[in-house]
Amino acid sequence: MPNIKIFSGSSHQDLSQKIADRLGLELGKVVTKKFSNQETCVEIGESVRGEDVYIVQSGCGEINDNLMELLIMIKACKIASASRVTAVIPRFPYARQDKKDKSRAPISAKLVANMLSVAGADHIITMDLHASQIQGFFDIPVDNLYAEPGVLKWIRENISEWRNCTIVSPDADGAKRVTSIADRLNVDFALIHKERKKANEVDRMVLVGNVKDRVAILVDDMADTCGTICHAADKLLSAGATRVYAILTHGIFSGPAISRINNACFEAVVVTNTIPQEEKMKHCSKIQVIDISMILAEAIRRTHNGESVSYLFSHVPL
Repeated sequence: MPNIKIFSGSSHQDLSQKIADRLGLELGKVVTKKFSNQETCVEIGESVRGEDVYIVQSGCGEINDNLMELLIMIKACKIASASRVTAVIPRFPYARQDKKDKSRAPISAKLVANMLSVAGADHIITMDLHASQIQGFFDIPVDNLYAEPGVLKWIRENISEWRNCTIVSPDADGAKRVTSIADRLNVDFALIHKERKKANEVDRMVLVGNVKDRVAILVDDMADTCGTICHAADKLLSAGATRVYAILTHGIFSGPAISRINNACFEAVVVTNTIPQEEKMKHCSKIQVIDISMILAEAIRRTHNGESVSYLFSHVPL
């Protein structure tokens, strides 16, 4: 494709390379380094004048450093006369801080949106935002892609009894996500109502729906310390589920997450590669990965060609 450049930040270079390979392009030359005082320095190693530039940087790893690196890369391309700069952010940072849920709490997702806009981003491509209203924090176009096509494909290919399964949301907020998948598979859905004492600590869970003598598939947008999904798995098993799977778009897996998964009753915990999982998989055999580089690559191709990206919500071949 002419007049297009793809650059990778340092957060997830493997995914960036897969996206470039699927588009038949080479990653642009960029050097990122830190000064001795830990300031980030970025050098774009080739001309971007008049080019349609895509910068791939996921919100993972050293999140604050990687976010700053992305902002600097966007600004560097803008002042080098790129015609358009699109930030491809598979996992949007600070997405859970999307509302003012207590006195004096910040809405940090809005702050990140402002920073991206001020840096010069013309367009954002992301995946499975924690809350859809984050798109409204921007005054520039935002394409929120969904991992659903990859999830459906994995279920049909890896769960032999998928016709006798129930898709379960571990909280009420994910009801729309699970009903969409359940409708596509023509199976039932359920949800778990949870009450929290504080962040990352669930007090009580109530199952709404039937999983008795069925395969239960927990579906959520992300898992961090995995306390919720592990408690949910125990709840489903005690309610009569024959087997329990978890399918998550963003596998953050911080703190005690890996040990919790290893000790939980999951047959498998399936995540996409919006976040690198190689190190986590070495310590947990239950983790499996769905490659979503095709969805992101197709979104880039369609954006570059001025085509609709909404088609990708359910029809991308993997």
